[in-house]
Amino acid sequence: MTEIRAMREGDLIEVSFLEQKLFSRPWSQSAFEDAIHLDHTVFLVAAEKGVVIGYSGMYISLDEGEITNVAVSETARGRGVGGMLLDSLKDEALRRSVTKLILEVRASNDSAIHLYEKKGFQKCGVRKGFYEEPKEDAYIMIYGQ
Repeated sequence: MTEIRAMREGDLIEVSFLEQKLFSRPWSQSAFEDAIHLDHTVFLVAAEKGVVIGYSGMYISLDEGEITNVAVSETARGRGVGGMLLDSLKDEALRRSVTKLILEVRASNDSAIHLYEKKGFQKCGVRKGFYEEPKEDAYIMIYGQ
């Protein structure tokens, strides 16, 4: 059974390991550590039997949330973990009176785009050359007003 909960310091080694495996420009462990201690952030992990299999993060400014990370280990993909993390971020946004969520996604990341659209996000723009290693455009996607 998958548990979604707040990211804790004890999760940071596993989160950083996943981040290094999944992204060409990964966050450092200290960046995650700094982020989880801020009042205006929400960072979650998905865990099974105590092992982190995914994580997500969001920065909140007034009534807007910027989703910074949604990541699921390659071995746990296709089981709804990304959707559970997004649903949990959306629930927390509601609790905090956030009315709009925004994120960027690689234009070639069809599986992530499909997930975001399934969860109610819509493309609203393109950031040319946003990603590096490899250089690629990002779609800007929003949920809410």
